[in-house]
Amino acid sequence: MAGLKEVKNKINGITKTAQITKTMYMVASAKLRSAQKRMEDFRPYTAKFTDVMRELSSGQDAEAGALPLMEEREVKTVEILVVTSDRGLAGSFNSNIIRTAERLRKQYEAAGKQVSFVTVGRKATRYFRKTGLLRAQFNDIMASFQMFNARDIAKAVTETFLSGATDQVDIVYGKFISMAIQRPEVETLLPIKPVVSAEVEADATPTAAAGASGAYSFEPDANEIMTGLLPLFLNVQVFHALLEVGASEQAARMTAMDNATKACKDMIQELTQLYNKARQAAVTNELLDIVGGAEALKG
Repeated sequence: MAGLKEVKNKINGITKTAQITKTMYMVASAKLRSAQKRMEDFRPYTAKFTDVMRELSSGQDAEAGALPLMEEREVKTVEILVVTSDRGLAGSFNSNIIRTAERLRKQYEAAGKQVSFVTVGRKATRYFRKTGLLRAQFNDIMASFQMFNARDIAKAVTETFLSGATDQVDIVYGKFISMAIQRPEVETLLPIKPVVSAEVEADATPTAAAGASGAYSFEPDANEIMTGLLPLFLNVQVFHALLEVGASEQAARMTAMDNATKACKDMIQELTQLYNKARQAAVTNELLDIVGGAEALKG
């Protein structure tokens, strides 16, 4: 059985660890409130921007180089933008994103496509640097990123797409579903596909023919407006992914630190029982020595 001092030292060490994990839980909780509010405040802007793009892009033709960011071509090279956090201690949050990106890479390579990576966050950079496929990286921005960071990231992937070095750009990030669920999400960034709503498809049916026309006229023409809005739309998509990862990271860290604190309490309880048994054994041995000595003196 372990000695009293050894068990006591273990209890003290785990108690200090529990204090640290509890503090990190409280810090993550405070950061989550601001990150979640920031994400939710941006959602109406994203939704409105998407509505505008829906009206503009429906029926537009991106052929003949009119809208290069919407140009679809045979996919031979794919670039994957992976967004993770800079810091760890967030459970399996970052590893799930990396696994999803790695699985996507294997799918593309199995189809004969070349793959490269652009990473946001130290966790993704550290992993994909080993593959030799890392083209660009953006580290130490997740703690205080702004729209200009999203613009720089979007510019990095757009330049290679416009130059023809890549035919498609995908983004992999952690989507905030709830406090308990943060799910890896895969979306296509480039080429930007026309946003078509269910209402547009419904208007094409004969039952909608009797209603008022939903057509819009634009000045200047829709293609010219789209030329200016498409880069902004790309910036919004990247910024939205950064916000989702920022909120998801804090929620995942809260869950991980809460689980770690509970595990520490369980270990402390088990070690306390072991300590009590060891102390009782020590007391019993001392009593036996005393009784044995007394009996020896009597004899």
